Amino acid sequence: MADVFQATVEKLAVQVNQQVQRVRETYDAVNAIESTVTSADGTISVTVGPQGQVRAIDLNARVYRKLAATELAAAIMEQINRATTDVTERRRRLMEPLMPEGLRYDQVFGENVTLDAFLPPPVDPDA
Repeated sequence: MADVFQATVEKLAVQVNQQVQRVRETYDAVNAIESTVTSADGTISVTVGPQGQVRAIDLNARVYRKLAATELAAAIMEQINRATTDVTERRRRLMEPLMPEGLRYDQVFGENVTLDAFLPPPVDPDA
């Protein structure tokens, strides 16, 4: 009986170690995500890191002759949004396989996250 128990514990330990390694690899991959997008005319490039932080904005000198200040600001924001969307989607694809059964990625990392995803339903005292 003790041998069966020991074998079960060892098997579970191997599975846990495999999961931990998978999580570590995914974490490293998520932290390495970076997205650089460039406007169609090639005048604006934006690089965004894994948490959506803007890491670089490169402007070609021609952009100052083409766009007014408000147009330039809008064009930069458009590139930031494109890069952020790309990073978010790549992060989702990496993380989704690690999500517990019954828990969706957007429930944990989406825009409108609430505690509801982590808490059991309310208990009805009259039941």
